Amino acid sequence: MLRRLERLVDPFSPFPEAAMPPDATGRFIWHYLKPIRLWLAVLLAVSIAVGILESGLYLLIGWFVNLLSSTPPERLLAEQGGTLALVAAVILLVRPVLLFAHEVISNQVIAAPATTLIRWRTHLYTLGHAVAYFQGDFAGRIANRITQTGPAIRDIAITLLDTLVYVAVFAVAALGLFGSISLWLAAPMAVWIVAYGVLLRVFVPRAQTRSLANADARSVMVGRVVDSYTNILTVKLFARGADERAAVRDALERWTTANLDLMRLISGTTGILAILNSALVVATAGLSLLLWSRGLMTPGDAAAGLALVMRIMAMSGWVMQTVRGVFENVGVVQESMATISRPHGLVDRPAAAALAVGPGAVRFERVRFAYGGPRPVLDGLDLAIRPGEKIGLVGPSGAGKTTVTSLLLRLHDIEGGRILIDGQDIATVTQDSLRAQIGVVTQDTSLLHRSIRQNIAYGRPEATEAAIAEAARLARADGFVATLTDHKDRVGLDAHVGERGVKLSGGQRQRIAIARVILKDAPILVMDEATSALDSEIEAAIQESLTVLMRGKTVLAIAHRLSTIAALDRLVVMDEGRIVEQGTHGELLARGGLYAALWRRQSGGFIGAPEIRTAAE
Repeated sequence: MLRRLERLVDPFSPFPEAAMPPDATGRFIWHYLKPIRLWLAVLLAVSIAVGILESGLYLLIGWFVNLLSSTPPERLLAEQGGTLALVAAVILLVRPVLLFAHEVISNQVIAAPATTLIRWRTHLYTLGHAVAYFQGDFAGRIANRITQTGPAIRDIAITLLDTLVYVAVFAVAALGLFGSISLWLAAPMAVWIVAYGVLLRVFVPRAQTRSLANADARSVMVGRVVDSYTNILTVKLFARGADERAAVRDALERWTTANLDLMRLISGTTGILAILNSALVVATAGLSLLLWSRGLMTPGDAAAGLALVMRIMAMSGWVMQTVRGVFENVGVVQESMATISRPHGLVDRPAAAALAVGPGAVRFERVRFAYGGPRPVLDGLDLAIRPGEKIGLVGPSGAGKTTVTSLLLRLHDIEGGRILIDGQDIATVTQDSLRAQIGVVTQDTSLLHRSIRQNIAYGRPEATEAAIAEAARLARADGFVATLTDHKDRVGLDAHVGERGVKLSGGQRQRIAIARVILKDAPILVMDEATSALDSEIEAAIQESLTVLMRGKTVLAIAHRLSTIAALDRLVVMDEGRIVEQGTHGELLARGGLYAALWRRQSGGFIGAPEIRTAAE
């Protein structure tokens, strides 16, 4: 039965993935609670029923005390047996059913599914952001905010609809009982409720502000720790462990200060609440004694009233902590909302079509791009690549070569001009269909923390085992792959590579990346320093494979090591965002310009742009 109830809310139900969540706290929370609003209403109804029943038990104490004091023992069962049996039946049957229903709805139907639903939806929306979004923040911080949003929103909803409603029912029951006996007896309770409300009014905004500061300090600390772990090799190589420890300690100190600031507020509020609670008990007990002495109150009424007061006292501190928890979660939601509720930087146009690649002609027409700054990186770039043509982009660092490939992949939107593939403007097609038709090998090869097999098949998940093995062979990766093993004793293609492929050398990662592109077999190929991490022996070994890979494809290759691209059909030389020379290797050498200077001066290392230009002149 419980498993059936757990499936009532589908966390993965379809929804408009590209719709930006609201950027106002209340609407942001409701945006993610709306799919489960029916079950929230059911939880509210059950919480009210449980609160009424539980507060009614305290009123039954008064009735029972009065019954015992006014009815002789020998007549008790004869006169009140039926009523006592009915009360017992309610306590034995109705109460367990209501409490069980409350727990099942809260835990099975809402808690876990709602948390998963919120995490799934925030993750999918975040996944739709452009690359620049992820480059501008810590991956750990983004992941932390996605992960913490679900529990925070869930706890806010359940607390408001469950805990606070439950307490409110108790307060109303106490006021009703006291008011039915004497308005004087209701006065302490009424004054306490007003004072408690004022205390919450003062406490909650301050708690919200300090909770937000606390959450932000925690997020900074987590981001700092994750940054250290992610770049642990750099930390070790530069012997900067002391600096990283100091940075984390500083972040921890700021988090501790923010946390103590919040705790200081809680301690002061708790002290004031203790005074209010003590005054309520003394006032209620004193008035009960006075009214009883004048015959205006029965012992049962006094017992029930004091029991309710004691219960409300016990709950008051709990409610204060609960309300604080609510606003801590509100602070978490606000912090997460600042990360999540941002418009997507790159979006497909309405009714964007899928890219249909034929021969594979690529054309840049008057392309302008400046990364949002005043100085353009590319300004009026014109470049036509014929179907099946293999061109190399050459030039000093900062010339705009990688920007050209990034724009072709539409990792950024251009600010002027257009880019066409087989006559189709890439801004009018879907991003996924565009990138599905382009194979990419970059200098900074990053692998997923999965098996070698999954990494090679990432661009073509349906590939057969034989095709994966053949791609590894063509990339000259089969030799080292056969020797791999991981901490779970998985071997070969099943071995996992660690975060970002950290368990492999740079050359091994590069060969896996090349195998991945070989298997993808896209009609357009982009290679940005594809062999930069390979030694000369391995590069020579896979050169034939790269030739096979490029056959029949339109190729755009970047390399600082000019020997790797000298044999391509055409070399395009760039400088400061402009094309300054074009031609074959021999033609450019004969021209004696920038490319010739690069060729003469290059010795396998990097040459600065001013030095190259001086040599060319």
